[in-house]
Amino acid sequence: MAATDPGAPTARPAPARALTLGVIADSHVPDRMRALPPALWDALAGVDAILHAGDICAPRVLAVLEQVAPVHAVRGNRDLFSPLPLDRVLTFGGVRVGLTHGHGGWRRYAPARLRAMLLGQTNRPPSAARTRRFLQQVRRRFTEVQVIVFGHTHRPVNQWLDGALLFNPGSLGPDYRVWPGPAIGRLTIAGGAVQAEIVPVPIAGAVLKLDPSA
Repeated sequence: MAATDPGAPTARPAPARALTLGVIADSHVPDRMRALPPALWDALAGVDAILHAGDICAPRVLAVLEQVAPVHAVRGNRDLFSPLPLDRVLTFGGVRVGLTHGHGGWRRYAPARLRAMLLGQTNRPPSAARTRRFLQQVRRRFTEVQVIVFGHTHRPVNQWLDGALLFNPGSLGPDYRVWPGPAIGRLTIAGGAVQAEIVPVPIAGAVLKLDPSA
């Protein structure tokens, strides 16, 4: 047996490779877009997995995305007959990620939607108090996660709340609410840390119709 040189440097394990997740919400194909926009493929380049936060509308969308990377998805209020779950908890690089659409299921969504229609709030920007209540509702759906990915509002969110990063890339579909317009997100996970960015995606040629209702 060869002797070990006590003065030799100790080998260190190579650091874990960073993971990149593509994040999509509210793609609305085919009810608001004919198909996923061609610019989406560049925005998803190099991702290790794709998270879809609901309002997929056509199951074939997930099959197309699977050609890029493994897809994890939940159902939204427009995915009426989908067998997908309302919530999922996934682990990437040691980081637990909660995935939900954010509408809370039809028992919660239908009364809230009716109330908003009666009060004329469906096309009105939400108040700060209403936004805060919604984010708290999303946060309460998960415990012991570091990140919560959601959609539904068509408004980007990238903020920490009660120890978790709440991340909504906004709508990929044409009925986006605010800057930067149609977009997806990218989450980078390395060494237990998470970085989130929102990536605009031009959708010229893909739009079928513009519907202001979420």
